Amino acid sequence: MSMNTFGRVFRFTTWGESHGPALGAVVDGCPPGLLLDESVIQPFLDARRPGTSKFTTQRNEPDQVRILSGVFEGKTTGTPISLMIENTDQRSKDYGEIAKAYRPGHADYAYDAKYGHRDYRGGGRSSARETAARVAAGAVARLVIPEVRVRAWVEQIGDAAIDYARFDEAEIANNPFFCPDAVAAKEWERIVDEARKAGSSIGAVVTCEATGVPAGWGAPIYAKLDADLASAMMGINAVKGVEIGDGFAAATNNGEGNADPMRPGADGKPQFLANHAGGIAGGISTGQPVRCRVAFKPTSSILTPVESINSAGEATDVRTKGRHDPCVGIRGVPVVEAMMALVLADHKMLHRAQVG
Repeated sequence: MSMNTFGRVFRFTTWGESHGPALGAVVDGCPPGLLLDESVIQPFLDARRPGTSKFTTQRNEPDQVRILSGVFEGKTTGTPISLMIENTDQRSKDYGEIAKAYRPGHADYAYDAKYGHRDYRGGGRSSARETAARVAAGAVARLVIPEVRVRAWVEQIGDAAIDYARFDEAEIANNPFFCPDAVAAKEWERIVDEARKAGSSIGAVVTCEATGVPAGWGAPIYAKLDADLASAMMGINAVKGVEIGDGFAAATNNGEGNADPMRPGADGKPQFLANHAGGIAGGISTGQPVRCRVAFKPTSSILTPVESINSAGEATDVRTKGRHDPCVGIRGVPVVEAMMALVLADHKMLHRAQVG
């Protein structure tokens, strides 16, 4: 069985490889009558697009999306929406040296062990290039949840984190790091540039917050909102950790400190005095902002030689040529936002299906 589909009611399937002719997504279960054309999707792809600064891969892809089905006269029809993004700037020859050797930290060996055959050109499906299709699908998902605002930012690169006392949402769009702290962004220029010049890479932490999510989305046990969010985020290439709310920090707290106290609110709904749970309790949204943190590992394709083996089991050193992100987590911000939107759209429709 091939696992390329995510979601229950609002579902999407991605297809394509890093160095194939194109990649894309098929979105199924989208309600009819929503206003949709390429201009709705393109800004999100532009935010993720490679080659926009020296701090990202220099692969120059326009990432222009085409809607092939599911839309008529500018509105969704309720049928599958097929989205396609052409690959126009592949350099498959850059990967000739790793056709038989495995990049440590990458999926090369695992893919070979599973399938007995792998697409070594950029890693095929294991490439972060696949996430462009998720961003396109996520743009459609946002139309299903107009009451929700999804925003994400880079919170940390390496061991250098932002200072939340300097948090300025307007700054996120003013620098190439999606950073809400102008002081931290200047420091990250040096850190990422040093990693790039050294032929190495560095990791990052992305934080995502969805406001406007009403209480009641999600379900107990096997359709928990936080479990689906964790699955969605862990499914992003290069992600190695996810926290909901306080996450691991909750283990260092006590019961009263970790509680989210409530008082009567003016509208008859509770007024929460804290949000340690990240807007989810018992797998169901509480009406508070839904918040998660996502850890991206350093890019595995680096110019620094690393000890490895080849497909014959012989020792070798691997050095990956080509154009790669020195910090893949930077362009992970639009991807994390997309996965948050996709999960919330699915849970909104699940909630409506069960309780009206």
